[in-house]
Amino acid sequence: MSSGLREQLTADGACVVRRVVSGDEIAGIAREFTEGLRGTRGSLPGSAIERLIAPAGALGALATALSGREMRPVRVVQFDKTAADNWITPWHQDRTIAVAERRDVEGYGPWSVKGGVVHVEPPAELLDGMLTLRLFVDPCGSDQGPVSIALGSHRLGRVPAAEVADRAKAAPELIATGEAGDVLAMRLLALHASGRSRSTSPRRVLHVDYAPEPLPPPLRWAME
Repeated sequence: MSSGLREQLTADGACVVRRVVSGDEIAGIAREFTEGLRGTRGSLPGSAIERLIAPAGALGALATALSGREMRPVRVVQFDKTAADNWITPWHQDRTIAVAERRDVEGYGPWSVKGGVVHVEPPAELLDGMLTLRLFVDPCGSDQGPVSIALGSHRLGRVPAAEVADRAKAAPELIATGEAGDVLAMRLLALHASGRSRSTSPRRVLHVDYAPEPLPPPLRWAME
């Protein structure tokens, strides 16, 4: 990985890294994207996904290289955007983390439950140190509802909901298209959105959040 990608991520809050995962590894990941796993928030022990996202795996190693310090996976979500399961995501920031259980700690809140997993909004400083990697399991073209990122918006901190759309429109935009095995790296506070797919082809994505350290006790990551 070139140092230029790390510099791009620092400046823009997002970059696309090409050919991170081999075709054989992608085939193994694709087999695990069964109907029952869509939207799953977690990984299966001993699975191809678990090996891939671990610190020694291709995604874990990329997270460490881009961040300049060892990173650990703390949340996994599998998405499959198809003609039958199609959606629009408006401009927003990823401002919550997945935790093992609710334990009230100063600076953490509000709380929510998504897919049976407890989530909480942490201090912005914690989000600043995290990294999202989105692995393209299938090719993603401009007609498949790719993610768009407002470049540089990760430096704005938490953006009030009423200002999100205007802030996004004021920034240059990266439309994250790519081939299977490519990875979109993104800071959690970067404003991003996606439209509906106009294609009949699947657009499967493995979304992994990485963090450099444990949460303050008694909080624990959901994947610990």
